[in-house]
Amino acid sequence: MIDRPSVPDPKPRRCVVKQYGCVPYAIALAEQRSLLTQRLQDPRLEDLLLLLEHPPVYTLGTGSDLAFVKFDPQQDPYELHRTERGGEVTYHCPGQLVGYPILNLRYYQTDLHWYLRQLEAVILHVLADYGLKGDRIPGLTGVWVEGYKVAAIGIKVKRWITMHGFALNVCPDLQGFERITPCGISDRPVGRLSQFIPTLTVEAVRPKIISAFAHVFGVDIVEN
Repeated sequence: MIDRPSVPDPKPRRCVVKQYGCVPYAIALAEQRSLLTQRLQDPRLEDLLLLLEHPPVYTLGTGSDLAFVKFDPQQDPYELHRTERGGEVTYHCPGQLVGYPILNLRYYQTDLHWYLRQLEAVILHVLADYGLKGDRIPGLTGVWVEGYKVAAIGIKVKRWITMHGFALNVCPDLQGFERITPCGISDRPVGRLSQFIPTLTVEAVRPKIISAFAHVFGVDIVEN
């Protein structure tokens, strides 16, 4: 197995963007795990960015506290998955654009804090492109606009290869967030970009995410 040094590659990495529609969470998770395993076996494989939406589903991080879930997972009909990502409980649904980067950080920086800030920077670039001022909050991960959290981030990294990623609320129905304490944060509301730009759609945001991702990570995008 080739073990790359922790230095930037002298030429841009290729990053293949795979775009999907609305994909059940379990299927997307299995796909991520398969892609991660392939890259653990051969770290020279190209990087990927999966872009998609999910049907309504709740997910928990590895150490998520069930106290932040306001319904009984054993009795209520809501789909709930515990995964290997970091962070607390969150909610996915149509109208939310989800990005799952499968990157080998040995070609970038082997620094998880750097990677989290890069994902935030992708969202900030997209917001700026729409004339919106995105904010970071010290000590928290994600992106806010006018005090509303519009993007959540949760990652898993194994041998410096990433999975999971970010979820940007473009125009979702936010009612599902009322059944949880999103990301364990009780004093900051969840919002969506359509609060500020009512006509905004996921399809309109997809190319802007791809462009921002290419810029922030310095990769050459290849559309699949």
